[in-house]
This record gives sequence, structure tokens and C-alpha cells, in this order.
Amino acid sequence: MTITSLDIRQQQFKGKMLGGLDPDDVDSFLQAVAVEMEGLLRENTELKEQANRQTRELSEHAQREKDLRETMLAAQRITDEMKANAQKEAELIVSEAQLQARRLVDEAERKVADLQARIQDVRRQKLQFEMEFKALLDNHLRMIGNGEQ
Repeated sequence: MTITSLDIRQQQFKGKMLGGLDPDDVDSFLQAVAVEMEGLLRENTELKEQANRQTRELSEHAQREKDLRETMLAAQRITDEMKANAQKEAELIVSEAQLQARRLVDEAERKVADLQARIQDVRRQKLQFEMEFKALLDNHLRMIGNGEQ
């Protein structure tokens, strides 16, 4: 059974003939109890509302914390993916640069080999020309020498 402050105010006691209670004292006490009870009920209601607000705020903070954690994890995943992609891209660039360098070195080596072959050919032609020229000079000297005698 729930007792309200109104119940306390309206409570009536039967008086006894032989030294019963003073009705004014009883009424005064009941009024004081009713006022105190109203204050306690108000305080209880306020405390319940405050507890509900704090529970809501705690729930909101918990949700914000969860959202923040999820955001941080997402940012970490994105950062990790970006690092991995950058690493792969760097490896690809290095690989392509090495391949290009190898091609350039191969081309340079081929050109060096071609130039060396041309130099050998020119040296051979020079030697052949010198030999033919010397033979021609020797032949002319013999002809001149034969003509003077």
C-alpha cells in the first residue's frame, strides 16, 4: 500500500476517553510528516531524473567513445593500406628503374661493341691501306731505281 502526503494529512484517529491523544498535536505532527514526505518525494523524483540524465549521458559518452574507436581503427586501416600501397608503388618504381637501367646498360654495351668492331675494321683498313701504299711506293721506287741505272 502506497501512502501519499495527502493520505497523511487526511488521516483521522479515533479519540479515547481516558487520556487519549491531543488532536491538535496529532494534526500538527501529521502535517510535519506530510511536508517532510513531500520534500523526500520531490528529492527522490529529482534524484531519479538526475540518475536518468546521467545514465543517458553515460550512454552517449559510451557511444561517442565507440564511434571514436571505430574512427581511429578505420584511420589506422587506411594508413596501413596507404603505407602498403606506397611500399608497393615504390617497389614497382625501383623495379621499373632497374629494368630501364639494365636496358640502357645493354644498349650502351651494344654500342661499345659496335664501336669496337668499327675501330677494328678501320684499323684493319688502315693497315691494309698502309701495306698497299708501301707496296705501291716500293714498286715506284723500283721503277725509279730501274730507270736510273
